[in-house]
Amino acid sequence: MRIRHLPTSPRGVSRSPWRTWAAAAALWCAAATSAWAIEKITLWPTILFLRGQDLCQFQDAYGKSRNESAMQATGQLKELLYTGVASRDALEVLVVIDGLIDKNRTQATQGQGMDITLEATLKAGIDAVSRGVNPENTRLEFANNTPVIDLINALKQGKRFDTPDLQQMSRVKGFAWGTYSFAPSCRGDLLVTLHVVLPRGETVNFQAQGRPEQVMSAIALQMVRHFQRTSFPTLISMGEKFIVLVGAPGTSINTAPTPKVAEQACKAIKARLPTESEYDFLSILGDWNGGVSLGHQMWALADNHIMSPDTRNPSPVRHPEEINGTEFSFYCVR
Repeated sequence: MRIRHLPTSPRGVSRSPWRTWAAAAALWCAAATSAWAIEKITLWPTILFLRGQDLCQFQDAYGKSRNESAMQATGQLKELLYTGVASRDALEVLVVIDGLIDKNRTQATQGQGMDITLEATLKAGIDAVSRGVNPENTRLEFANNTPVIDLINALKQGKRFDTPDLQQMSRVKGFAWGTYSFAPSCRGDLLVTLHVVLPRGETVNFQAQGRPEQVMSAIALQMVRHFQRTSFPTLISMGEKFIVLVGAPGTSINTAPTPKVAEQACKAIKARLPTESEYDFLSILGDWNGGVSLGHQMWALADNHIMSPDTRNPSPVRHPEEINGTEFSFYCVR
């Protein structure tokens, strides 16, 4: 269960951490409809894409120096002359071939629809990744309160329904827009950059390169990993108690050369290392539901012990001397 912003006291009034956490817990109990509550990020349903510079043509024009381009053209002329083309016709043949290449590229890129393809494949990609990681609650969603009849009429006219609506706007917490250009590889790839503008004005950016029908799958994976992965701090309901995932000093999850160093690091931020049962429970929640997966790492415990998930017989709790390890992962809780 995650609460993004713990309640703060009015100016001039002090509040102990326990009272803050208790208030947050009461807020969660009143609002949550399941054991896991998550702050939604509702994006405007239409993603606008602007076409940028054609990097393929740019690479063709500037990928070689003037001398290299002249040498290439000379070589092509020599090959034509070698095959028997008359010298007076050789240059004309090269011009015709270049014209056909330009004509094919123009036909392939003219007209509308690339932005629609990118938007549709992005949304499908986000859904596919979400089904793969199977979180209890997904965080990303697109607002869509448009009446069905309006959507149908817009589709019949071959366009998207993107007229602003006050009811939709009241739900929106973010806006996504992007740019695309033909990649310098000149192999039909697109270079796509997507910008997600969040409520307080901050922007998160994602970028990928690939075939038009595949490139947005890579960006969808980046988006789900960024927005769905456990953030710190996170408030977790565990049985009859609440714990707060504080993270490690300087980052969310860190490593230390010994469990004692990890324990002292947590104490320095007025927190503690998780217990064995807390490590296990948070691992069961997983990275997509507010927890942290154990993986195959060795985790620091208090009193100079470690937890080794791969050696649970007879117990995963060991002394460091029993395990040949040089670093131990950890995060802190309160």
